[in-house]
Amino acid sequence: MATVALRRPGTVRVRSVSRARLLYGAGLLALIVLSLFLRTREMGAHFWIDEGLSIGIARHPFFDIPGVLLQDGSPPLYYMVLHLWIQLVGEGEAATHWLSLFFALACIPVALWAGTSLFDRRVGWVLAGLTAINPFLTSYAQETRMYSLVVLLGMLATAFYLHAYVYDRRRYRIPFGVALVLLLYTHNWGLFLGFAFAVGIAVRWFTFTKGAPERRQLLRDAAVGFGTTALLYLPWVPSFISQALNTGAPWANAPGFRTLVRAPDLLLGGFGGTVILLLAAGAGLGTVAQRGLRERNVLVPVLAVIAVAPIVVAWLTSQVSPAWATRYLAVAVAPLLVLAALGLTRAGRLGIAGLAILAIMWLSASAPSTKSNAHYVAYEIGGQLKRGDLVISTQPEQIPVLSLYIDRWRKRLGRPGDVTYASPFGIQKDTGVTDWRDGTEHFDRTGIDTQLMPLLDKMPVGGQVALIVPKVFKPKRWTAPWTSRVLERSIEYQGILRGDPRYELTATVPLWFGGPGPNPLQGLLFRKYRNG
Repeated sequence: MATVALRRPGTVRVRSVSRARLLYGAGLLALIVLSLFLRTREMGAHFWIDEGLSIGIARHPFFDIPGVLLQDGSPPLYYMVLHLWIQLVGEGEAATHWLSLFFALACIPVALWAGTSLFDRRVGWVLAGLTAINPFLTSYAQETRMYSLVVLLGMLATAFYLHAYVYDRRRYRIPFGVALVLLLYTHNWGLFLGFAFAVGIAVRWFTFTKGAPERRQLLRDAAVGFGTTALLYLPWVPSFISQALNTGAPWANAPGFRTLVRAPDLLLGGFGGTVILLLAAGAGLGTVAQRGLRERNVLVPVLAVIAVAPIVVAWLTSQVSPAWATRYLAVAVAPLLVLAALGLTRAGRLGIAGLAILAIMWLSASAPSTKSNAHYVAYEIGGQLKRGDLVISTQPEQIPVLSLYIDRWRKRLGRPGDVTYASPFGIQKDTGVTDWRDGTEHFDRTGIDTQLMPLLDKMPVGGQVALIVPKVFKPKRWTAPWTSRVLERSIEYQGILRGDPRYELTATVPLWFGGPGPNPLQGLLFRKYRNG
């Protein structure tokens, strides 16, 4: 008789679970490796204006950073983390870009958990895959700014919010409040996502009948989550109020309606990404809405609100106080990706086709290799400067990145720390931060007679003045309150120095431009050859 060996059921289950975990880990690792490949091709790209500000602010003593930011208008979390990172890794381009990349990579497992725990494994893997190749994240994973951290915290806040207030999993209320306050401490536009979350609560509240105990319970749960945020944010409120009253974005104009309509394109890899989301994901969400009352009355409306409302509210706010910038829309990336992943997985063949097209589009995207020519101008001009020479930037916010590169180059030449920096506001004692407080009024209070001429008069014979101005190819883009004044002052300063008989122009860097380029600068080096 043949002997049949029977496997113990427990052993089969253990092996099955182990194999599932192995496949799970392998899939996650594959997405991370793919994301690494996409997001490390421009790690050494030189800094531009905003990145120079990041380094300059992070260089300050750790506990001084919140106070320094009263001039800048930003919350402190990212800069304090960057300060610690710089102490460990350094402040070079690749070194600081790796911090942003770390946050971008962390978004992938968070997205996998979010999609799986909220919906199912299929949504989890699609959401993780979209997060791994999203062009917005690809770009800002290679920039020394806070936007990949904003997406990470936005993903956590969105997932905790849906767990707590759509699926009534009350243990997520406090984690939601903590994630939201961390987002607020990272970027002020987190307030717009917070507002969208509050609107979502209102949507849920109206699904209950008047006087129902569920309404009271929802309000109590909301008080716990949002109350946690309010309590933890309270210490920063005085600073935020001061920033709101005195800083802002005077470099921006009120965005037009076309900007609002095209805003999703900037987060979804172009117009094609928006079309796919509207068609394929929209069809899938229609299917979701037919599955039950919770899906139709709560899940789909709330998802739509938290994905769209931050963009709309930001646009409306910028009509009153212009502050619109594409990169600030990082707060809307996470809810948009959750909406897209759920819709695509529920749209059948249309969803599969849409996902394939989206993947092809996004895999071909890359981060910019050139963000500014500030490093080139700084190196060419910096190598010719001597002790006591003066560097004047007519665009004050360029001083942090210019001083970073000039000082770095002069340190290599063995001549560090002996150059003076100035802007239209006068001598810049702290070259790591730009003072945006009452910026346009500050421009109007200063002038050539009070700022520029005293500096030119004090220069000794043989001394040099490096005038660095923005190269303006499209003046129509320089019409905001701040930028229009920068343009006027740039023209005035060039005219004064070129016409001053005491000075001669000795170098122009660069002599010519192959194209407009991003944030182009030109350096003019003047030498004082006589007094009087």
